[in-house]
Amino acid sequence: MTNDTIRKLTDQELKSARPSPDEMRTAPRMPVSVLCEDIRSLYNVGSIFRTSDGAGIEKLYLSGYTGYPPRPEIDKTALGSVGAVPWERRPNQFEVIRELRQRGYLTVALEHTGVSVPYDRARYEFPLCLVIGNEVKGITDELLALCDMAVDIPMRGVKQSLNVSVAYGIAVYHIARSCAFFNR
Repeated sequence: MTNDTIRKLTDQELKSARPSPDEMRTAPRMPVSVLCEDIRSLYNVGSIFRTSDGAGIEKLYLSGYTGYPPRPEIDKTALGSVGAVPWERRPNQFEVIRELRQRGYLTVALEHTGVSVPYDRARYEFPLCLVIGNEVKGITDELLALCDMAVDIPMRGVKQSLNVSVAYGIAVYHIARSCAFFNR
């Protein structure tokens, strides 16, 4: 059985539905910031920008040795979203997390720890800062110690982790579903 009513939208239809860059600068955003610690791949950084744009996060903090725009490798996977996502280069991730906590943000590490809760069972409060870390080593112990809670993505295969940009996408969209703002 086929469904003749399903039709893929054309590029023109998709483009006409997009907000303009000016509209994006003034659009309300979900009360979620993201702190990237030591992301080594510029392609992952670009993917994180693109996902952040789609999810409507309020701000992306690039810390430690995480690469930052302008870089052609970031642009390749970001596909124009760098200009749509508010971001800041902040080398000291500890200052960022302390500032956000002082402003009342719940700080959530996306990391496998002894006390992590599955991401889809956690109770999220807003405003929130999601912390993601290095592709190999994860979030440093020093930064984890400053987080309010940790969530993880249960793994059922031989690998115990996903690519950081993939894991981020899963988590941020689930968090978005928990946020009343996103569901208006």
